[in-house]
Amino acid sequence: MHIAVVGLSHRTAPVEVREKLSISDQSMEQALKSLKGNEQVLEVSILSTCNRLEIYTLLRHPELGLDAVRDFLKGHSGLEEDHLLPHLFTYNQEDAVAHLMRVAAGLDSLVLGEGQILSQVKKMLRLGQEHHSMGPILNRLLTQAVSTGKRVRSETNLGTGAVSISSAAVELAQLKLGQSQGKDQLVSLEPEQVAVVGAGRMSRLLLQHLQAKGCSKLILINRTRPRAESLASDFPELDVECRLLDELDHCLSTCSLVFTSTASDEPIIDASRLKNLSLNSLRLIDIGVPRNIAADVDGISGVESHDVDDLQEVVSRNQEARQKIAEEAEGLLKEEGRLFLEWWDSLEAVPTINQLRATLEAIRGEELQKALSRMGPDFSARERKVVEALSKGIINKILHTPVTQLRAPQARSDRKQALKVVESLFNLNLPDETK
Repeated sequence: MHIAVVGLSHRTAPVEVREKLSISDQSMEQALKSLKGNEQVLEVSILSTCNRLEIYTLLRHPELGLDAVRDFLKGHSGLEEDHLLPHLFTYNQEDAVAHLMRVAAGLDSLVLGEGQILSQVKKMLRLGQEHHSMGPILNRLLTQAVSTGKRVRSETNLGTGAVSISSAAVELAQLKLGQSQGKDQLVSLEPEQVAVVGAGRMSRLLLQHLQAKGCSKLILINRTRPRAESLASDFPELDVECRLLDELDHCLSTCSLVFTSTASDEPIIDASRLKNLSLNSLRLIDIGVPRNIAADVDGISGVESHDVDDLQEVVSRNQEARQKIAEEAEGLLKEEGRLFLEWWDSLEAVPTINQLRATLEAIRGEELQKALSRMGPDFSARERKVVEALSKGIINKILHTPVTQLRAPQARSDRKQALKVVESLFNLNLPDETK
């Protein structure tokens, strides 16, 4: 069995590629079912966020299995092979385990130490369990990744004051507004006419950070009013006006700063929409993936548009201070990765141990029957039970030390050598798929 992860992230692919690979909650079950339907994929779980799509698998055969995952990605994205494959990364075995630990801890995030990624890894685990796409190996791996992410945040200062994608978006708005005023610094958002499109988790964080940065009034636009009003009620000190999505054009015409974060698969703002509006100066910041704002709006006079890839400008300003804390966290990740690999390696011995036990049990049963047949009818049922318990005890005592040694933490090469010795000495015949 072979653990592997295939995917792409903000480090390897631009947003226009990432958005084609995004898998929504509504299509997650079908995606997992499609992957699990391939005979090479024994277990699978998918992490899909605005900055990454990663498919974690337990494969029967590494090369054939990885080809199956890449074929799925080509079919799902609709991208030609030469437009997709250069952006994909693949990690195998120990490297795949180490990568997942770094992701869960927030060390691979655009915003170093980001807290939201841990909840997304929890969600990946939950969806894999709900849709029955995982077995004991990935279930153990993802569960340990979640506990590792929690441990890093509790035992280091990495999560203290960590910014999220949403807070970076607000800071980007402050930076761009400052630059438009000839200042290389963050400015207050208090004078801006602000709108937020969407009422999900990212929008909640947007409202939180907008309020912290001086915004006292904004328009919250959503497809349904109850959800927008529910979100607005959580910010009693912020003057929030809730509107429906069909009022978006009016808001674009009257607002100076608009953030978008919806689950729409298609852009909700494009050049054709903006051309029909009376605009003065409009700054758009899109943190949705797939993008909520089409790339063609950049050609509209008076409009400045930014997407998640533009956040790097503000993230880099905060990154250096967090790098030393991240180095401290790396030590914890190595320890947690080692613990999982030791457990996983110990499973390699299970088929040999089971076959060894079955072989000795067959010998015990055969010799016991011979002995009992020679005892004659005068041998009582109680005496038979005592002799049988004695024979089982002897087998268990004989097996204890070799079983303990075979399952003990050790180098993989040493374990393989020990298993070969046991299989040869006892003439064990194991099926090929267990070797």
